[in-house]
Amino acid sequence: MVSRSKPTAQEANRRVTFSARGVVDDGYGNEVAGDWEDKFEVWAALRPGGGSETVIAARLEGRQVLHAYVRASSQTRQITAEWRMKVTDHGVDRIYAIDAQPDGLTMPGWIYMQVESGVAA
Repeated sequence: MVSRSKPTAQEANRRVTFSARGVVDDGYGNEVAGDWEDKFEVWAALRPGGGSETVIAARLEGRQVLHAYVRASSQTRQITAEWRMKVTDHGVDRIYAIDAQPDGLTMPGWIYMQVESGVAA
């Protein structure tokens, strides 16, 4: 069972960066998805959500699931499932896809999202 209790201020001790795809002109007047652009950086509380192993194309692929909580603000309310979250540990970037539309309603003051590494972001 996932603990969806409100995080404490001490738990929000990880700096994370949220990125969204930019929009570029393809040269023919159409707007298409461009490269990832960092939008902002905030403190987050990250709780382990367990891992999973999936056999894809006859190989084992590990995935890490995290439950991420960020303070609700005008910036964090912009986050959608099309964005991604980056966590940097000791100079190593880990990219997490946001699994579903973040929930900002059930926990006043916080936005909850489930994120997963090892999947397309």
